[in-house]
Amino acid sequence: MADIERGPSLIRKYVWLIDTIYRAKKISFKEINERWRRDGDLSRGEEMSVRTFKRWLNNIGDIFGLYVENERCGDYRYYIENIEDITEGGLQSWLFNTFAVSNALTGCMGIKDRIQLEYVPSGELYLQPIIDAMKENRVLNMTYKSYWKDKEKNYDVQPLCLKLFRQRWYVIVHGNDGEDDTRIWICALDRILSLQKTEMTFTMPKEWEAETYFDGFIGLIRDEDYDKEMVKLKVDAGQANYIRDLKIHKSQQEAECNSEYSIFTYCLRPTFDFQQELLWNADNVEVLEPKWLRDEMADRIQKMLDLYNED
Repeated sequence: MADIERGPSLIRKYVWLIDTIYRAKKISFKEINERWRRDGDLSRGEEMSVRTFKRWLNNIGDIFGLYVENERCGDYRYYIENIEDITEGGLQSWLFNTFAVSNALTGCMGIKDRIQLEYVPSGELYLQPIIDAMKENRVLNMTYKSYWKDKEKNYDVQPLCLKLFRQRWYVIVHGNDGEDDTRIWICALDRILSLQKTEMTFTMPKEWEAETYFDGFIGLIRDEDYDKEMVKLKVDAGQANYIRDLKIHKSQQEAECNSEYSIFTYCLRPTFDFQQELLWNADNVEVLEPKWLRDEMADRIQKMLDLYNED
């Protein structure tokens, strides 16, 4: 192994090691080394020393919060102890998957015309300054132009958390919204015209947590007029495969499954964003319960039909 390795190169190797252990579920160091040598792009055919391997495992814990343990018997196979941090979402999962995709795409310039990606706007310009301000609890001075207001305005805001939703980054802030109302509100990063960190600091509200703030909601709209309740959907068998693999909400449970359809249940607040998700699935999804939501979706669909029947 070369003695001098640059940061991005090391990150690629860490992700390779996590991915190898994750895919194998349990694997010995001998098997890891064999796969490492075969991956000539990273290893250049050289073996991984035990010392290097252990150092990488320690660094993986520090960087990704993922901890690799050993069975300490038999073949002394290694496994990821907190595997749920990859499989159940959250920051560790997002970081790992992002780096894993980056690893897969590195060196693909020769076939770049055969790889189609989706653009995620705004993150590259303001994401890092907002993260820095959040770490230091610094007030941000921001010039912002909402879709719903005619003019841009300048604000001093306290950044509470970041959220990625439908290819857009959002920052949840506390401050004056320009209407003489100090409250918590949401800003899309691609609507920010300028942003800078101020010398002012703030104290995070003791009882405020991002997980609690968005509990029961899908997306961004926190309409507390909607109570959290059980929702039951009937999904045709083909669409059920997609919903099963990419959950609509973390509370999703599959209550019934047969060759024609599946029944999924949720415990959430059926706000506008959730209803939009149902419409996106078109006639592949039917609301069974609650009745008011079934009636609401029927009314929306009728209005769409009326729109197309106007002529």
